Amino acid sequence: MTYHDVPPTPPSPVGIPDCAVIFRLHAVTFPGLSVPVLACLRYHRDDPYAVYLDNHVDLEDPVTWVFGREILAAGLDGWSGTGDVSVYPEVGGGLHSIMIALSDDDATALLRAPALLVREFLAETEQVVPFGAESQCLDMDALIAHLLGEEDIPLA
Repeated sequence: MTYHDVPPTPPSPVGIPDCAVIFRLHAVTFPGLSVPVLACLRYHRDDPYAVYLDNHVDLEDPVTWVFGREILAAGLDGWSGTGDVSVYPEVGGGLHSIMIALSDDDATALLRAPALLVREFLAETEQVVPFGAESQCLDMDALIAHLLGEEDIPLA
């Protein structure tokens, strides 16, 4: 669970997403004070366990966080995630918003996202790859070759 700066081109480290939604989330800067941020949630069947959250997509250098689709789904109904990423329903917000806490060594960002939009996005991802079927979409030979830096080696 880490983040990385995404270069302007190509827009995605794994190609064109199978599901994507652009929306406005709110960066909570102080209790009762938030700043709107244009964001995009993306899902790629080639990386079936992950979702991508691009922040500041209206700027030249958006910031992308990659974390588990399961964390996002579980966070709609209760606390989910540990370490760098946590997702949970907004306290006192009813079912309208979820909070996404993202941390690295230098900072923590607290983001408020519309729960209904996230639910709809996750429903779309499930049409592409149902929960529990992610392993069927992985090309393990290609993944091992990539990890070993041997992408050009033919695999049987």
